[in-house]
Amino acid sequence: MNKKKVIALVAIILVIAVIAIVVGINLAGNNGEKNTVQNQVSNENKLGNTQVAQTQNNTLENEEETQNNQENGSGKALVVYFSHTGNTENVANFIHQAVGGDIVKLETEEQYTDNYNDLLDIAQEEKNENARPALSTKIDNIDEYDTIFLGYPIWWGDMPMAIYTFLDEYDLSGKTIAPFVTSGGSGLSGTSKDIQGEEPEANVTEGLSIRDTNSADSQSEVNSWLSEIGF
Repeated sequence: MNKKKVIALVAIILVIAVIAIVVGINLAGNNGEKNTVQNQVSNENKLGNTQVAQTQNNTLENEEETQNNQENGSGKALVVYFSHTGNTENVANFIHQAVGGDIVKLETEEQYTDNYNDLLDIAQEEKNENARPALSTKIDNIDEYDTIFLGYPIWWGDMPMAIYTFLDEYDLSGKTIAPFVTSGGSGLSGTSKDIQGEEPEANVTEGLSIRDTNSADSQSEVNSWLSEIGF
């Protein structure tokens, strides 16, 4: 074989080698891109499956919590209270913060005086007469609530007569009633039994009594009581 043929053969071999290298690089690049895409799709699928699983778990947890609340008689809650000096209102707000639901302040059509001594006289007169002062507050959706947190101050060892008006106006049969009171130290004064007597078909829980001077700092007591009665 002459020199020219040898040179031509070598050139052909070099060209073939270069082509093979280029093709190999392209194939490797394509395979790399393909693998990258596949990995991205796989990771996205895994992430999607994880998110779906988490969503399903959250849904199941929410359903279980709702079911437990219903079984415990908690359900949708209403905090309804009568407060003249603001002490019972403090406690009502702490309860509402903890349990959610709705909160309503009971107001009478005829406003009570701010004079303490005169108020005592009016409260005693209403108690002696077994009065039912008219309420300006109306609750049209009372049937929506499973639990009623009922708050009031203790006047002359009893509930204010406005609370009796409330219990007369609304049928709370089948509901859970959780009473809470503020007082100068007389506790619940047997008012839980009075509520049960007014609403014999309701479930009245253990009540909470807060000393009126401690109402603004009673959140921990409120939360402990709520835990004790299942909230």
